[in-house]
Parts: sequence; C-alpha cells; structure tokens
Amino acid sequence: MKKKLVLGAAAAAVLTAGTFGAVSASASAPAAAPAAVADAGRDHLRQTTHLTIEAATEAAEAALEAAEKENQRVSVAVVDRNGNTLVTLRGDGAGPQSYESAIRKAYTAVSWNAPTSVLAGRLAQTPNLKDIPGTLFLGGGAPVTADGGPIAGIGVAGAPSGDLDEKFARAGVAELAK
Repeated sequence: MKKKLVLGAAAAAVLTAGTFGAVSASASAPAAAPAAVADAGRDHLRQTTHLTIEAATEAAEAALEAAEKENQRVSVAVVDRNGNTLVTLRGDGAGPQSYESAIRKAYTAVSWNAPTSVLAGRLAQTPNLKDIPGTLFLGGGAPVTADGGPIAGIGVAGAPSGDLDEKFARAGVAELAK
C-alpha cells in the first residue's frame, strides 16, 4: 500500500511538473506574427495623401503672419484630412473664443472640402447643418486639397469678420502651394 502511495505521489508530481513546464513555456514563447496580406491583392487597400507636421506648421505661421500684417489678433488651426488637429497657434492678444473657433472652422472646411463662407450660405436651405458636432459655419475656414481631394483644413478666427479670417486662412493654403 505504501508503494502505491509513493508511486501515485511521484506520478502526480511528474504530471504537475510537466503541465507547469508546458504552461510556462507557452506563456513565455513570443506570439507568432500575423500573416502578412501585403501581396495577396491590393483591391481592399487605399493610399492617401497627408500633410506633414512641418507643412502644417508653415501654413499656420503664414496665416498668422498675414493677420499680424493687418494688425489682427487671431488664432489659427490646421487639421488633417480626418479632422484631427495638427497645429494650433494663438496669436498675441487673440480672444479666448478664437482658439476653439479656428479648430472648428478648419474641421468644417476639410469635412466638406469647401470654404466655410460658402458652407455658411447653405444654412438657409439646410439649417440643421449647424447641429453637426465640431462644425462652425462662419467664414474663416479653407480646405487644402491635393489631386482634387481634401487633405487638410485651415481655420482662422478672431478678426472682426469672417471674410478677413478666410483671407488669412487662404494665405496659409497659398504657403503650401509654393
């Protein structure tokens, strides 16, 4: 009886050690990399054009400089094709509301690939456009395009009129065309 007990305990110890070893070996083994689909067919992939952070910064600085030349205190925002903020510059003396307004104008311009002054005119026919989160239908936003499609938006806010804001935003777009 004693032999059976010792044999049973030894078998259990070997089984436990083997299980523990297998579990710890699989826990520490690196996971296999997922199979690449790179050459399986590219019909499901799309290439896009994006503005670099350097270009976005240059555009924002050009818009701010254009406003400063006319003694206007504004904020400037540049967003990417998906509406994500890349750069914001708050000029000296710009009002506190201008920062958020510039971001929303840039977002609106890239979302519809149109200047926000044009989009503001559409509110008469479709007043619920203004209810879309993150948008602002006031002059001051300009889209940046490449190959006919939107790649960014530039928004300026803080000047006494949307026309001036948009003029400064267009200066940022012009900087990118150089």
